[in-house]
Amino acid sequence: MKLFLTSNIGGIQEEKGRRVPCALDSSNHFTKLLQKYWKANSKILIISSDPENEEINDKFKALYEAAFKISGFSLSQIDVCDRRNENKFADMLYDYDVLILAGGHVPTENNFFVRLRLKELIKSYDGIAIGISAGSMNSSDVVYAQPELDSEAVDPEYKRYLKGLNLTNISILPHFQRVKDLSIGGLRVLEDISLPDSKVRPFYALVDGSYIFVENNKTTLYGEAYLLKDGTIEKVCEKDKKMLLD
Repeated sequence: MKLFLTSNIGGIQEEKGRRVPCALDSSNHFTKLLQKYWKANSKILIISSDPENEEINDKFKALYEAAFKISGFSLSQIDVCDRRNENKFADMLYDYDVLILAGGHVPTENNFFVRLRLKELIKSYDGIAIGISAGSMNSSDVVYAQPELDSEAVDPEYKRYLKGLNLTNISILPHFQRVKDLSIGGLRVLEDISLPDSKVRPFYALVDGSYIFVENNKTTLYGEAYLLKDGTIEKVCEKDKKMLLD
């Protein structure tokens, strides 16, 4: 498997209050590296993060189909897996060249992955897998599900650590350029949530355009990223640079 763990792949932008397709984000050689492994007339399967929301799933399918074509990627088919076809997933999975693990609400997506038995089934998958935001987070062996909602931030029963797909042992926090300055439930995300949680388990914070690529047990970080560990934060990679991770 060729595994891309991204914060955001681009491909969608806001225009006059509506989402429209655009080119994928080529920062840090992302599209160039992806093209290296891309097959002509690839078949893409988007695994939804919100399996009950058929309307939004179909909209994202159409947007990403246009975005990949705009960016010069050859594809013959793009489908979405949600509640409408989840009972067929085990038979569908291996027919696709590219899997997209969608962005969204981490615990909701995590529950759907469990329903699909994705952790078990993906072990035999030999194509390209692209995690986007929550999809990247849920790819780890231990998922750091940082609170996203006010209610989650103040709920002592909220589970911040979940079992993931075990495609990597690296925990990821996406969209760091934005979330580091936010407050949730009256708590500062960086100072009151992220840094204290890093004492439990370290994780890499990615800004949009940065990503981690895994192939043959070799893990490479591309672009601006930060390591949060033991209550500290360190910038470990710059834009247009790369580094090997243990």
